[in-house]
Amino acid sequence: MAKKSSMWTPANIVTCARVVFVPVWLVMAEVLGGPGAGGIAVFVAFCLLSLTDKLDGYLARSRNEVTTFGKFLDPIADKLVVIVALCYLLECGAPVSWALLVIVAREFLVSGLRMVVATKGIVIAAGNLGKWKTATTMVSICGCLLAMALANTPTVAGPLQTLSYALLAVAVVLTIWSGVDYFVKSWGALADDEPEDAGASDASGSDASDAAPTWDDAVALAFEVLEAARKRGVHVGTAESCTGGLVEAALTAVPGSSDVVMGAVGSYACSVKQAILGVSGDTLASVGAVSSECAQQMAEGALEALGCEASVSVTGIAGPGGATPGKPVGLVWFGVSVAGQTRTESVVFPGDRAEVRLRSVMHALGMLKGALEG
Repeated sequence: MAKKSSMWTPANIVTCARVVFVPVWLVMAEVLGGPGAGGIAVFVAFCLLSLTDKLDGYLARSRNEVTTFGKFLDPIADKLVVIVALCYLLECGAPVSWALLVIVAREFLVSGLRMVVATKGIVIAAGNLGKWKTATTMVSICGCLLAMALANTPTVAGPLQTLSYALLAVAVVLTIWSGVDYFVKSWGALADDEPEDAGASDASGSDASDAAPTWDDAVALAFEVLEAARKRGVHVGTAESCTGGLVEAALTAVPGSSDVVMGAVGSYACSVKQAILGVSGDTLASVGAVSSECAQQMAEGALEALGCEASVSVTGIAGPGGATPGKPVGLVWFGVSVAGQTRTESVVFPGDRAEVRLRSVMHALGMLKGALEG
């Protein structure tokens, strides 16, 4: 019973209502659509349908009720609204077939990419490009519907229709751009024929299929990181969540590290991630703390918070609990920021909590060393 009540939050109810109302709106458009009051009613109904996307997002964040069900259903509802509306416009003779083709093709490709990389424990979350793409598409569709309703007033309908098609062209560009962004984020997983946990040893020596590293291994690797930082003439800092400061501990275990290490931000709580490191509340609400976006913002925030030129971030699920769909125990996201460039990657580590944390330390140090030497 508790599980059911936790799923049926106000935000999720709004999202479900949006899905249910889509076929109702289509029937309404088929019956009432066209010039005149009926077309205005169709336009207003679609505007309200579009605005529910903002409403359910606001409810989820403001009430701290972001759920797995909501993350699953909300993007599907958005796509359903857009595709049904474009199909209706196409049926009415609007030249939107090219936009419909691009949008549908992009959704198929992105869904496929997400499924493939999910098998390696990597979650590719929606970014700001996707949000702008959806918003621009919705606005352009609203403009097309209003232009159809005002067809008897050509001095208004003509320019409005031209503007709407221009916005739709922008939406298509954003659709392609966001699709390429997904592909770039997935490239590492697509190009690697080995399981994700078998590819973690390149720089850190923390191959998830090897024997667990020791603390002495971490300190030895930390020594190499410090030497690389000295050669480059930079200071380093860390932003750590699941490792709880162990990366900094390995660095400061090396005698003389004070000339390089500026410190660490132990951002175990999301509130600290926001307040100290500047992680966006929208990021935490939409994709969570264990994500590429959060790792990137943690690493970049550490540069400013600690006054260093190089940083590494760690955020993950060390276990034994905390797993969610698409984010298993052992999933850790890393970010490294050096010379204005930030890179993120994830690994799913085996072992118990202590082993996951130590492997994470090794991987973080390896990423930082590689970035400093690169």
